[in-house]
Amino acid sequence: MKNDLLRVGVITSTHGIRGEVKVFPTTDDPQRFKDLKECIIAAKRENINVTVESVKFFKQYVIVKFKEFSNINDIEIYTKCDLMVTRENAVKLEEGEYFICDLVGLEVITDEGQKIGKLKDVLETAANNVYIVEDEDGDEILIPVIDQCILGHDLEAGTITVHLLDGLLDLNKK
Repeated sequence: MKNDLLRVGVITSTHGIRGEVKVFPTTDDPQRFKDLKECIIAAKRENINVTVESVKFFKQYVIVKFKEFSNINDIEIYTKCDLMVTRENAVKLEEGEYFICDLVGLEVITDEGQKIGKLKDVLETAANNVYIVEDEDGDEILIPVIDQCILGHDLEAGTITVHLLDGLLDLNKK
């Protein structure tokens, strides 16, 4: 099932008294906030549609000001809430790029037709991402997201085809 909302950050705290918030970005490229016009605060009771008025960068945070809020007292109830965008407002993906939420749950099979398990999560590392695959016993198998291992994604069929390098499964044994 496709998620219609994609998380781009988490509101960590207020910033100043004029309604700005500090957002910890959960997107690959925090600079994408410069082009962001509309987003959604996933509040505890309801989603709040907001319009981005300004964006600044401070250390690992993005400081965002929404047009709808001009006072610290009005925005502070949304700290610890996710900041979401609709698919239409999400960054455009290049060929071969996918949103992680679209991949989680897909069946992982080898190029020889062996079912390994379902994609549980994606570990993002400096070198390359790593697929965390859960087998039928509940054990996790780590597969590096490199061209030699990941052969294809078929969202329609719900599968990811992988090539297991010699010794890869042995590395995953406890």
